[in-house]
Amino acid sequence: MIALLIATAVSLFLCLFLTPVFTKFLTKRQMGQFIRQDGPKSHLTKRGTPTMGGVIIIFSSVIGFTCGSLWMFFAQNRTVRPSSLLAMGLMVGMGLIGFIDDFAKISHQQNEGLTPRAKMILQTILGIIFAILSLQFADANGITPASTSISWTSDTFLDFGWFLQFGTIGSIICYVLFVIFINLIITAWTNAVNLTDGLDGLATGISIFAFASYVVICYWQFSQACTGNDDMSNCYMVRDPWDLALVAGAIMGALFGFLWWNASPAKIFMGDTGSLALGGAFASMSILTHTELLALIIGGVYLMEVMSDVIQVVHFKRTHKRVFKMAPIHHHFELIGWKEVNVVIRFWLIAGLCAAVGVGIFYTTWLV
Repeated sequence: MIALLIATAVSLFLCLFLTPVFTKFLTKRQMGQFIRQDGPKSHLTKRGTPTMGGVIIIFSSVIGFTCGSLWMFFAQNRTVRPSSLLAMGLMVGMGLIGFIDDFAKISHQQNEGLTPRAKMILQTILGIIFAILSLQFADANGITPASTSISWTSDTFLDFGWFLQFGTIGSIICYVLFVIFINLIITAWTNAVNLTDGLDGLATGISIFAFASYVVICYWQFSQACTGNDDMSNCYMVRDPWDLALVAGAIMGALFGFLWWNASPAKIFMGDTGSLALGGAFASMSILTHTELLALIIGGVYLMEVMSDVIQVVHFKRTHKRVFKMAPIHHHFELIGWKEVNVVIRFWLIAGLCAAVGVGIFYTTWLV
């Protein structure tokens, strides 16, 4: 528990005190946000606000996690486990893609960075690497960081491993389907968080609830982990739940520190650097804790945002009419008269409810 507190506290205070320093650095170099002209007119005043705050979120999370891991090493002689490195690696990798995108926007002096094709190719390459590595590093009980099963609160009977019984061809089919599935999860969550990041403090606050949920889930999985002699129906076959709790705690702490400066009126935006990194981290937590479907509830606001965008695009192409005044949906509420801060707080409340329901379902299924 001390390691978790250290990871959370270090990342929180680092992000809290380094963000204004980084903001001044960006301001001096005129590295500000560009605002879409077709959005709410109130957003035009935000033009030039420093962006790429995700750099500090990632840095603080990594340092916080490292400090927690070092405490475990010196106090308990416990080394860092593969699952946490995979989660942090995906977060940093997606953050790097976001950083390239943000830097391109600033360099081109417009709201267009990497092309969708280029961004998708980079995300796919990173997703393939993550998927392949996540099935390596089996522990003494043969448990790898990820599972070929599709999971709810734990692995279900829907298992790509079913194809393994058909020899070499079956193995190829299993791993191809698994890689595709993992890439769909990663792409979906990174884009969902990216779409959510449209108002001051919106994505930051929602992400605090999401990662707080995974702190609780990972801690419970750690306390109820399978040991090889247990009744497998009442324990969790997760590779490194405690290390994943440190990851979630470090990210949550960094987000608390960042929210101080990102809340309305925002002094800095996280940019694609932050939103893609958080999306990658959330995706990795769902995969490595074997809660891929449960994440749809925990990240309910992310899901609502991305689905509003999909519905808008599909309906407009078919009927040339809009379902919402503007997508994603937080802009719709602005355009019908809600103040930005009201939209943000109400979406935070929904995110808190989603997190509570998700954790409640997780705990309830264990009781059953």
